Amino acid sequence: MSELEQALATIARGADEVIKQEELIERLKSRRPLRIKAGFDPTAPDLHLGHTVLLNKMRQFQDLGHQVIFLIGDFTGMIGDPTGKNVTRKPLSPEDVLKNAETYAAQVYKVLDRERTEVRFNSEWFGKMSAADMIKLAAQHTVARMLERDDFSKRFAGQQPIAIHEFLYPLVQGYDSVALKADVELGGTDQKFNLLMGRALQEHHGQPPQVVLTMPLLEGLDGVHKMSKSLGNYIGIAEPAIDIVTKTMKIDDTLMWRWFELLSFEVSLGELARMKQEVGSGALNPRDAKLRLARELATRFHDAGAAEQAIAGWHAVVRGEGDTSLLPLSEIAVPAEGLRLPALLTAAGLTASNSEANRKLKERAVRIDAAVVEDAQNVFGVGFEGVLQVGKRNFARVKLVAG
Repeated sequence: MSELEQALATIARGADEVIKQEELIERLKSRRPLRIKAGFDPTAPDLHLGHTVLLNKMRQFQDLGHQVIFLIGDFTGMIGDPTGKNVTRKPLSPEDVLKNAETYAAQVYKVLDRERTEVRFNSEWFGKMSAADMIKLAAQHTVARMLERDDFSKRFAGQQPIAIHEFLYPLVQGYDSVALKADVELGGTDQKFNLLMGRALQEHHGQPPQVVLTMPLLEGLDGVHKMSKSLGNYIGIAEPAIDIVTKTMKIDDTLMWRWFELLSFEVSLGELARMKQEVGSGALNPRDAKLRLARELATRFHDAGAAEQAIAGWHAVVRGEGDTSLLPLSEIAVPAEGLRLPALLTAAGLTASNSEANRKLKERAVRIDAAVVEDAQNVFGVGFEGVLQVGKRNFARVKLVAG
């Protein structure tokens, strides 16, 4: 395989679409460092594994010798990205944007090479634009074209309001590519319209249009919905190593392969195919494959020592091997009269409701400090400390304190 073919294979790993691949090949043939852009609106203070799908691809470009631009949308964050929304999104305050942006900048180097990363804020150019400049930008697209976007068209057909400023978002994101002279822009599949806007605006300004590379949206812990803090199905990259390990071990065996493809640096596609084959034949336990992924992620966002300690904590509960004190301790506030066991399991986040907790008790699927419990009338008060477990994968070490 030639150097160019290897580079294309690396870039294509996990990607949903490349527009246009022939343009990418020509730019790679030039052997100059390409400018690789990805934008992140600082809508929440912490990044999660879903964000790292793009960060990982950016790191792969860096390893191929290219310059990446981590663009913090402090200006666009105050507009509010309408992508995938059925209502107008509430813009963030300038104070929230700046606070979140600071934490983003501190976290990205857990994945990216600091020396090959250019951190930019799009307020650099939009903060200098006059009202006339913005009107000039808005004149470069039509309402009809904007309504081609799926989320806008659905809202328009459903007679749901679309604020004028929401039409500005794709234009503003597209203009970022003009300001940065991007060669390639990365984004999720839900961002395709906005990414193509960058191509159109670059051509309008006499620049070669950027190559667009879209990446799939990573499913969260539930295996169904896009990883999201609002849905609670996420793993934050700043979380303790033990939480990264225990949450990763909870994902479905089928979802594990998708996570490997999109999140792993250590497992090649060839090795991944072999692992799938071994799991299918029974030669490899899917649990052991998942542990490998959990170890890699915990090491990346912490270090090898923290990862091994987290793995040991997981074994302490699941296999009954080792010291459960390695698990993080969560404090739960309880009233003076204490909590019945179903309410405690729900408060600990191990069951969605008391009724589910009662079902699990009847199924003998609940353990406290490794011992099976069935009595739903058990009451636990202030001072109790132990490891609660529901099924094989759901567990938490808790301490009850006065509420």
